[in-house]
Amino acid sequence: MDVMTTTTAPLPASAPAPVWARRAAHAIAWCAVPSGLWRIAMASGVHVGYSDQVLRDVFDIPGWGIAYVVGLSVLTELAALFPLLLVSDRWRPLHPRVLAPLAWTASGVLVLVALWQLVVAFTAESQTYMSSGTAQTVWAFAFAPLFAIPALMTAVTWSYAKRHQAAFRP
Repeated sequence: MDVMTTTTAPLPASAPAPVWARRAAHAIAWCAVPSGLWRIAMASGVHVGYSDQVLRDVFDIPGWGIAYVVGLSVLTELAALFPLLLVSDRWRPLHPRVLAPLAWTASGVLVLVALWQLVVAFTAESQTYMSSGTAQTVWAFAFAPLFAIPALMTAVTWSYAKRHQAAFRP
């Protein structure tokens, strides 16, 4: 005789993710691409606005800085794929009781990181490494899409939590 427990009980059916939430989740993944490509170009030796001396002294490129910059790009893109779990109707790796708080935490962290990055972007120190105004403009265009991610993530998380409210009831 099989006894159904909370760990083996099937998840309650929920409404499919709305189209806008699916688009927002995919947009998050795409928002991370320009900055990742910019970092990979930097690691590959493409002139992205830093002098060779700054690349060597500040970023350790060539050297271990290449692994750091490429690794950061890969991790950023993997993290940007996380919201796709919130709109997937077929694959649920975690129960909504676990995934929703994790998503809300990620949204909060993303807001704090975005605010911190704004502070860093506008400090004198971060702007002194770039060799020209054109380089700063290219950098700004590559990293600007990242600032849309906190709002998009919060919207996708809200949609997920709303669709799975039954899973949170005892």
